[in-house]
Amino acid sequence: HRVDRRQRQMCIRDSYRNLDGADTMTVPSVPPTLSGKRPSKLFRNWMAKMASLPMILTALVVFVGGTAWTVTYSFTGSRMLPRTKWVGLDQYERLWSSDRWIISITNLGIYGICSLILTLFIGFTLAACLDRKIRFEGVFRSIFLYPFALSFVVTGLAWQWILNPDFGMQSVVRDWGWTAFNFDPLNNPDIVMFGLLIAGIWQGSGLIMCIMLAGLRGIDEDIWKAAKVDGIGTVKTYIMVVIPMMRPVFVTALVLIAAGIIKLYDLVVAQTGGGPGLSSEVPAKYVIELMFRAQNLGQGFAASTMMLCSVVIILIPWAYLEFGGRKRG
Repeated sequence: HRVDRRQRQMCIRDSYRNLDGADTMTVPSVPPTLSGKRPSKLFRNWMAKMASLPMILTALVVFVGGTAWTVTYSFTGSRMLPRTKWVGLDQYERLWSSDRWIISITNLGIYGICSLILTLFIGFTLAACLDRKIRFEGVFRSIFLYPFALSFVVTGLAWQWILNPDFGMQSVVRDWGWTAFNFDPLNNPDIVMFGLLIAGIWQGSGLIMCIMLAGLRGIDEDIWKAAKVDGIGTVKTYIMVVIPMMRPVFVTALVLIAAGIIKLYDLVVAQTGGGPGLSSEVPAKYVIELMFRAQNLGQGFAASTMMLCSVVIILIPWAYLEFGGRKRG
């Protein structure tokens, strides 16, 4: 920086030099921006900060303020309207003593574990296949990603028709001659969550495939060449070399999948309505039912707070892996 400043000063001095070689005027002072002085961090990129100010205020007022309001009123006995009648932890005790809430948590755990594992596996497998530079890659990528463009309501209704025993998959297979074939998960309380799982994986695996494919395309080709020279197989290269290098990609995919699992609601309402009975009840549906149908705001706020705690449990490890590891590096 000093060298550049000295060169600028010399150019200015030469431009005002007369024929006899003498300076006719003093060298003008260098502006503060050219003298190496930088503005303070508060005023750097102030235009971008002004543009983001409305979004920051919205996040603080709507999201942070709404969250604080919900947590505060979860300790009250609010029914149809919010009221400041403090009841302590009574709402949480009622919540965890409710069989409906326990069933919804159990269903979400089953759905979440299976969805997390299968969506990651299927998404990475599809991405690895497309990364081999197969023919019609763009067509296959569009086909796999297309379900993600649909809403959960449309996906739920479509798979409700596909899994319908009267005119869906079971009826088609029986028409082919396998009259003993029986596949009716949406009307079986024991496996209804797996019927929801099929629709959820069908819609979400395309997005994970694109994220994984972007990560795979960022791997240097020299790594694959070195693996081939060393005689390492393709599967072993993926497991031992490629996947560890894609740790940030996997962390991002895990957070996206986990966020979709926790707020699972539309798919359940469109596909099963929570039935048969309470066999497909989930926490988000429990909150909506308690707040708007049962008009029990205090209980709904308590359930919402427990869902918030589950989100925090997911975000803290993600923040540690994403930022803590970067600082250590």
